[in-house]
Amino acid sequence: METASPTWNLVGHRWAVQFLRHAVDTDTVSHAYLFIGPANVGKMTLALALASALLCQNQTDAHTPCGTCRACRLVTAGHHPDLHIIESEQVGASLKIEQVRDLERQVALRPVEGRWRVAILSRFEEATISAANALLKTLEEPPPYVVIVVLTADASALLPTIVSRCQRVPLRPLPVALVREALVERWNVDAERADLLAHLSGGRVGWAVRQLEDKAAFQRRTHRLDDLDRLLAASMTERFRYAEKLARTSAAVQEILDLWLGWWRDVMLLAADENALLTNVDCRNMLQDHARRFGVKGSMDVLQALQQAVDRLNCNANPRLALEVLMLDLPR
Repeated sequence: METASPTWNLVGHRWAVQFLRHAVDTDTVSHAYLFIGPANVGKMTLALALASALLCQNQTDAHTPCGTCRACRLVTAGHHPDLHIIESEQVGASLKIEQVRDLERQVALRPVEGRWRVAILSRFEEATISAANALLKTLEEPPPYVVIVVLTADASALLPTIVSRCQRVPLRPLPVALVREALVERWNVDAERADLLAHLSGGRVGWAVRQLEDKAAFQRRTHRLDDLDRLLAASMTERFRYAEKLARTSAAVQEILDLWLGWWRDVMLLAADENALLTNVDCRNMLQDHARRFGVKGSMDVLQALQQAVDRLNCNANPRLALEVLMLDLPR
């Protein structure tokens, strides 16, 4: 089993940590990296760990940040003068050209306290085309003291010229057992809750930790699954009313669709194999009911409809229209 990487304070992703540690140790750090992986899988944590390794004032060797010096504490807080974190104002919003141009002005200056300036650009698939082109200019002619780390959930959504100028570091979801172990040992979560969170996380430690910090998370999940069950028996008028209401809360739409996608994957798996390993391990009875009602074909149709809704929203379709189409496609 993959184990934790305590030196850089990560859970898992051993290959990525070793790759970056070797680059720092041998002074072969690239001017640009592209960290690729699903939301909350650990991209930002790894990027901050790299920044600490480059900016630490008390390293015992070339690749081990101490974690306690002023520089390390400032990096952890996101306040180091030589660290620049750029992201859209909220999930789903666009990262704008003005933000990239401001970054260009900052990285043109020599580092304030150390040898490096580190720039982290989060969720760059949300960047406007003008912002992406502005970053490309910096990637083509970077100052020698600048390390740029681009984070994305979808490399195919970026300009190919940006991807080609970065060293790719893919981060994949971790084994459920590793996430469960980390929750118990690092965050002191009781075993039963840790097991549920680990399964629901899809191998993303960051997602599990966010649920711990959000006291209402499980209550929202219950309500959203109840909504799904009610919609299956609802009239089309009631479904459209729900779509209209949901479209007004854009921040929640992606969370709900992700939850429903995971749910219907479980339904499909259970319809195909009653001993299937599930994500929603605490809801087996309700999942079995849906599996009996809709079968493999029906659940696959719902999964396709949900994925089409996600794709339409990612292409900036009108949220209400996209959700109304989804309501039409849900079974009854």
